[in-house]
Amino acid sequence: MADAPTAGADTPPPDPGEPAASAEPAAETTPEPAPAPDAAPPPPVPARSFKAWRGRRPFWGGVLVTLAGGEILLTMKAPLPVILHIGMQGMAGFLVPLILLLCGLLLLFNPAQRVFYSVLAVLLTLATWVTSNLGGFLLGLLLGLIGSTLAFGWLPEQPSRRRLFGRSRRAASPR
Repeated sequence: MADAPTAGADTPPPDPGEPAASAEPAAETTPEPAPAPDAAPPPPVPARSFKAWRGRRPFWGGVLVTLAGGEILLTMKAPLPVILHIGMQGMAGFLVPLILLLCGLLLLFNPAQRVFYSVLAVLLTLATWVTSNLGGFLLGLLLGLIGSTLAFGWLPEQPSRRRLFGRSRRAASPR
């Protein structure tokens, strides 16, 4: 007669370092807690995070003031015969637009002080009329004035204009 295969014939012999397995089931133990899901939220969608960042600051005002300062600085370095240098080799012609450029960046990255930076930007923009070739040949002057007034008029807790406009248009149109 052939011997019946034993239940443990396919299992390897127990390791001498391991405790012997008993035939009795182990005493009921408390299950280990499941690992907590990561507390970190999923990464934000880049377009939405930029839109949220832009909405919390006077974005367009800061961009226009920064562009005005850059444009006025570039016109000071332009090799044109109509460039005017007043004072110590035109030092005011470089300092005023440089501080204007700094005001634009501060409007973007430190919106809590927007009133101070926008008023300073208006004064510096008007000063470029005299010190920096008519304010960068009027283009930088206009960019600076428009940008600083946009930054001055920005309100931090203002709802989105698109949503307001969309609601008013839907409410006014007959169905």
